[in-house]
Amino acid sequence: MPTLRMPGEGENFELSGSSLSLKATAEDTGGAFFLSETVVEAGFAGPPLHVHHKLTDMFYVLEGVLTFRIGEDTVEAPPGTFVCAPPGVPHTFSNPSPEPVRFLNFSTPGGFEIYMRELAAAWAESGGPPDSATIAEIASRHDFEAV
Repeated sequence: MPTLRMPGEGENFELSGSSLSLKATAEDTGGAFFLSETVVEAGFAGPPLHVHHKLTDMFYVLEGVLTFRIGEDTVEAPPGTFVCAPPGVPHTFSNPSPEPVRFLNFSTPGGFEIYMRELAAAWAESGGPPDSATIAEIASRHDFEAV
């Protein structure tokens, strides 16, 4: 069945100045991929440096400048930048700039939306960013290993 998400459509979550919109999930794609549109607030510290063992994690910057660590490299990524972290490659991102950054996050295979939903629920429950133990517990179930 085809999937169509118009601007603003999708499963939308507000996360203390940042937002996440699930545009395509494993349910939509027969398990093939996951796609979200994310806006991170100015000063967003980002997730810890991590690897995925099965997941290929990809990013495409739409607005603003996102800072990536991919392998041993740290890069400032302006609009139009594509970053791909294959399984086993340490990576993270942050937004140390004074402006929000909007980007697409794409991963194969699908299923990473479950991690995103659980993280958003923990965020809502705590009224802000969950503590690191909660994040680690959620991540441990979803092919996300801090390194």
